[in-house]
Amino acid sequence: MTTPAAARAWLETDGVRLHVVDEGSGDPVVMLHGNPTSSHLWRNFVRPLVDAGYRAVAPDQLGFGRSDKPSDWRAYSYERHVRHFGAIMDELGLDDVTLVLHDWGGPIGLAWAVEHPERVGRLVILNTVGWPPPSGRKPGLGYRILAAPLLGDVLVRGAHAVVRYALLRRLVSRPIPAADRAGYLEAQPSWGDRAGILAAIRHSAEVVSGGPTRNRLEQVGAKLDVLTGKPTLIVWGMRDPILKPTLLRRWRERFPAAEVHELDEASHFLQEDAHERIVPLLLDFLGRT
Repeated sequence: MTTPAAARAWLETDGVRLHVVDEGSGDPVVMLHGNPTSSHLWRNFVRPLVDAGYRAVAPDQLGFGRSDKPSDWRAYSYERHVRHFGAIMDELGLDDVTLVLHDWGGPIGLAWAVEHPERVGRLVILNTVGWPPPSGRKPGLGYRILAAPLLGDVLVRGAHAVVRYALLRRLVSRPIPAADRAGYLEAQPSWGDRAGILAAIRHSAEVVSGGPTRNRLEQVGAKLDVLTGKPTLIVWGMRDPILKPTLLRRWRERFPAAEVHELDEASHFLQEDAHERIVPLLLDFLGRT
């Protein structure tokens, strides 16, 4: 069991400052967000975990939440996010962790986990990936548009389309309350603040079409077997139009002993659609394993 000497809110590493939600004491539960969210995605998880005696840790990746936001999208890379996550885990002294992974948080957290399996106690998988799709595919039309030079900049950085349309409308199955919407809309208020979102879109397209991001994710997928003996919980939003149930079948194949729950009415951002169902499942899983 790891307990914090004092609550930590910030970490300086690699020339940038990263924000981390770190509350409670006890066995650490580390929740890693993807694109275009932040630790705000886990707001309904933190208090129940703390009240149940766990240490709830939710970093804001570079470019998201309260962390620094370099304005050049080339300042972001999959590998840099992985290094930052490792720095956070080391700085906070976290061992025997439960990793709760969603969206791009999956590839980032798993890249660290396969290199440090002795520090991982449990895995919780929520609509994410751990390996690239079969070679030869092309990115979907939406990704190609959003990743394109100039047009992608206008849509992602100017119109804030990934948050306003994808997150708040297309990839949830129920409305997000206005106060909670503001937590997403206000995190990247200007063109320069949205470079991290654009970078994640371009890296997602690269995972499909080929390049360094795909190559790195292939390495992660090849090493996942070192984690298959860990207690694993998979909770999947079945209405996800991006990471569809076919991917869930692959997770079942890779982690055949995993406990799996399918949420028929939840979409990609299942934390928004069904946190009332996921949190009890998580707490029950933690209490039994």
